Amino acid sequence: MSTTTTVTESAPITAESILRLFPEIDTASVALEGHDEEQIRLMDEVCIVLDEDDKPIGTASKKLCHLMTNIDKGLLHRAFSVFLFDDQNRLLLQQRASEKITFPDMWTNTCCSHPLSIPGETGSTLPESVEGVKRAAQRKLDHELGIKKEQVPIENFRFLTRIHYKAPSDGQWGEHESKPADSHIPEVDYILFIKANVDLDINKNEVQDTKYVSPEDLKSLFADPKLKFTPWFKLICESMLFEWWAHLDSGLERYLDEQEIRRM
Repeated sequence: MSTTTTVTESAPITAESILRLFPEIDTASVALEGHDEEQIRLMDEVCIVLDEDDKPIGTASKKLCHLMTNIDKGLLHRAFSVFLFDDQNRLLLQQRASEKITFPDMWTNTCCSHPLSIPGETGSTLPESVEGVKRAAQRKLDHELGIKKEQVPIENFRFLTRIHYKAPSDGQWGEHESKPADSHIPEVDYILFIKANVDLDINKNEVQDTKYVSPEDLKSLFADPKLKFTPWFKLICESMLFEWWAHLDSGLERYLDEQEIRRM
């Protein structure tokens, strides 16, 4: 990750640049055999590849970004995590569908995905990147949960911080429920809060269940050994979520717009 060429809206770096930066990259398709057809199609979406300071250095498909063989070669990409609260300050959780290639059947925060290398979702400066992930969040809230963008206006999203974390993997995919401790996926994850009452129309290929929880409810769920949670969600909960949540209506400003990346 020593190359720091920057991507901008006016001069995007092509996917071919990734092949120059990572000449040993694995582009085989065999890993997708046997998975859900729609989820395989979504693996062609183009993610934003980064250096460790969150500067774009190119693009690569979601599939390439999530294969452990490529992660081990240094591929790092941009992601976001949305935490949506209703007017009772309850957090909306989702349980990922069984069809998902990464972390199937696991409970997690409202929406977790990636900004794509498309107009409006990229950015090389922090303000541009925050606006990009907010637009991506609108897109994915609609795609996964049927939440229309009118119910989650861009200006109502609040950006807290970026987390550079490594989620354990099963050795083939960088996000999966079976995982040895020494395999990880790197992402720079933008944390977004929004408070809104929304109508849900769940995409069953993405989400199998939803639940609104209070902080006490969530702690009880974590104590249930039958339930499984995505590692990034547990990491955020174990670090700052409950403190942020306690200040949702008063004092959250002190936590907003962090400039430094939290390394976890």
